Amino acid sequence: MKKTLLILATAITMQACNSDTNNAATFEVSGTLKNAGNQKIYLEQVFFNNQPPQVLDTSEIKQGKFSIKANAPEEGFFRLRLEKQDNGFVFVNDDRQITFSADLKDRSLQGANFSGSGNAGLKSFLTEMDKRRTAYLGISTTIDTLKSKPGTDSIIAVKKADLLNIDGRFKDYVLKSLNEAKDPAVAMFIMGYTRDIDTVKVNAAIPVLSKRFPNHKGLEELFVSYHTMIRPQAGAPTASPSSSATPQIGSIAPDFTMNDTEGKPFSLNQLKGKYVLVDFWASWCGPCRGENPNVVVAYNKFKDHNFTILGVSLDEDKTAWLKAIKSDQLVWKQVSDLKGWQNATVQLFGYDGIPYNILLDPQGKIIAHSLRGDQLLNKLQEVLK
Repeated sequence: MKKTLLILATAITMQACNSDTNNAATFEVSGTLKNAGNQKIYLEQVFFNNQPPQVLDTSEIKQGKFSIKANAPEEGFFRLRLEKQDNGFVFVNDDRQITFSADLKDRSLQGANFSGSGNAGLKSFLTEMDKRRTAYLGISTTIDTLKSKPGTDSIIAVKKADLLNIDGRFKDYVLKSLNEAKDPAVAMFIMGYTRDIDTVKVNAAIPVLSKRFPNHKGLEELFVSYHTMIRPQAGAPTASPSSSATPQIGSIAPDFTMNDTEGKPFSLNQLKGKYVLVDFWASWCGPCRGENPNVVVAYNKFKDHNFTILGVSLDEDKTAWLKAIKSDQLVWKQVSDLKGWQNATVQLFGYDGIPYNILLDPQGKIIAHSLRGDQLLNKLQEVLK
C-alpha cells in the first residue's frame, strides 16, 4: 500500500445539506464534549483545495454542552474546532439535526461520534484504513530492521510478498467501498484513495455514483477533475522509502537546502543537535491538512525537549502555502522550492506520497518514518523521555 494512496484529491472543494436539494439548508450540531471546560467552539467548512477552512458559526461550550449551526447548499465536510485546544472533529452534514459526543482525553478514531449514516460510513472507512495502514507499516518497519542483519534475505522476500498482498487487498477494499458508497460526501472522500488503482476500474464506478447521487454538484465536479487533477499526479516519482537507493532507518539523512517562507535559504543540517521531524506536506493535500493538528500537538508538547520540526512543502503556489501555514498554525520552520512533485526531496528521500515524515536523532540519523497521530506522540515520548 503506497502512501500515495492516502492523498486526498486536491481538486476537491468540500461543499456542503442534503443532496436532494439545490437550496441552502440549515443544519445544527448539538454536542456533549467532556473535559473541555468552558470555551468557544467554531464550526468550519473544510476545503481541500488552496482555500483555508471558513468559520461559519461560533458558540460556547458550557458545562460540556453546546449547539452550533450553519447553512450549506449540499452535503460536504465540516469541522468543529476548539478555542483552547488543537483538537478538531471532522464530520459530514448528512442531516438537519446532528448529535455529537466526545471526550478530549480520548484521541482515538473511536473517541468522537457524530450521528447519521454518512458519519458512520466515514468513520468505518477511516477505521479500516487505519488498521490496514498500521499492518503495512508494521511489516515495512520489520523489513527495515532485517536489512541490517545478515542471512535474512529469504525472510525479507517473504515480508515483501506480504506487503504486496496487503496492497492488493487495500485496493480491492477501496474499490468496493467506492462502489457501495451510500453517501455522496463519503464517496468524494474515498475517491481520494484511488490514485494508484486501475483507471478502468475507477471509471466504471463513476457513472454508477453519478446515477446514485445525481444532484450533488461537488461530486460531479470531482469526477470532471479526476483525469486532469488526480491522474497526472500518478506520474510523480514512485520510489518508496524502502528502496535501496533511498536513505533507510539507521542511515544519516542527506542534507538539502531550500528557501524558507521569507525567501532565505535554509539547510536541514542547521538543525543538527536536535531531534528533528522532517514533515513533507502541501496545502492542497487533504490528509496533510487533516494530520496537521496532530503535528501541532506533538510540537507544542515536545518543543522544549530538544525537539523541533522542519516542514517541507510540495506546493507550487506560494500564496496558498503561506495561507495554509497560517491557517493550520504551523509555527516551526517551513521550506519549499515551490516545484510540486518535482521537489528535490522526493527523489532524495524516495517518498511517493504525502503526508510523510522522517524522525532524526541529534546526529541526523533516521530513527523512524511515517509517524501519524498517536504513533508520532508515542515515538516522541519514547525517544525524548
